[in-house]
Amino acid sequence: MPVSRRSFLGVPSPGAAAFSPAFVAARGREAFTAEPNSPAAAPTVPDAAIKLSSNENPLGPGPAAMDALTRAFVDAGRYPTNARPSMGDLRAAIARRVGVQPENVTLGAGSGELLRSAVRLYGSSSRHLVTAAPSFEQPERMAEQLGVGVRRVPVDKDGRLDLEAMAQAARWAGLVFLCNPNNPTSTLHPARAVAEFVARVRRESPDTAILIDEAYHDYVTDPGYATAVPLALEHPNVFVTRTLSKAYGMAGMRVGYAVGQPRTMDGFNRWAITFNQNSLAVAAAVASLEDPAHIEAERARNTEARAFTTRVFTDLGYKVMDSQANFLFVDIGRSAKGFKEDCARRGILVGREFPPLEKTHTRVSIGTIDEMQKAGVVIAEVLGAHRPVPAGSSSDSRRPR
Repeated sequence: MPVSRRSFLGVPSPGAAAFSPAFVAARGREAFTAEPNSPAAAPTVPDAAIKLSSNENPLGPGPAAMDALTRAFVDAGRYPTNARPSMGDLRAAIARRVGVQPENVTLGAGSGELLRSAVRLYGSSSRHLVTAAPSFEQPERMAEQLGVGVRRVPVDKDGRLDLEAMAQAARWAGLVFLCNPNNPTSTLHPARAVAEFVARVRRESPDTAILIDEAYHDYVTDPGYATAVPLALEHPNVFVTRTLSKAYGMAGMRVGYAVGQPRTMDGFNRWAITFNQNSLAVAAAVASLEDPAHIEAERARNTEARAFTTRVFTDLGYKVMDSQANFLFVDIGRSAKGFKEDCARRGILVGREFPPLEKTHTRVSIGTIDEMQKAGVVIAEVLGAHRPVPAGSSSDSRRPR
């Protein structure tokens, strides 16, 4: 029986069920990468489980991306520099979307490749990494592998990066990792605070590089926020990383990029994996970048589901940090490990442990409204015995710490 491009990819004919976008979304990948030995993160988890553990777009790529992916299969035998669209076309599409020149852009196999390369480029045994605690772990894990010192600066009581303490720790550092919005706490700093932080570090430690991770940029609704791309263009050794794994729904295709001055980007190009994109991913990414309406719709969908899930926790009496991403970070008053295991037994996969707050806080990714309604029932059941006592209650009991 002949196999067509459409049947190979599982792209539906009119009226058929659409499975391919969810496949490309690769839900659960972040959890599996971070905890490869965890049963809850294993790729063999039944499809029936609701995966709220890895901060992906639950719907996968949009129709334009899936159509481009199907049409690009004819070029699957070509290296991505020779296919149409090519890696060069992707750089140009990113540049147009961000408002920079192609020489200001470098590509990565997801933003993860770029985070690791940044540590290689700027860290050393005498030039430490500065990161928040908790924050996304990949830079500090790379630093530990290379023997680069790591200074972890605790977030403040509201889960925001302590920019004052990070600026002090940045003196003589090789690299500062500033995740904005921060994963896992979901909070952000407004544009003015980030600009002041960059100016201070550049003034007090001019040889220190600053990596501003904007993986969740497309989910932000706070009017005080703005991208740090202008800062990256203004300052040497300041750069922004982004990924198409989140709002664009392409976690399974590994497309990321960095933006900065051309000389800064040249450093990343020297460390880049040869052909760190593939022809199918390039085609889907270019189509996605040229479909801003789809991202606007995804932001609106996430905002609605995020608000619903926030109410689930607050109605139970739990404090939720001010989320500007597609996940929540919640003070549940018990260990993240126990909560995760209890939820997993009921078919809901939530986030891993994030030291130093792993004894009290959990991260929950935002799925569809239907998924969050089902998850809300499980969350209420799991947390029922740990429900906090409202202020002013006659009982002396408090939720366990």
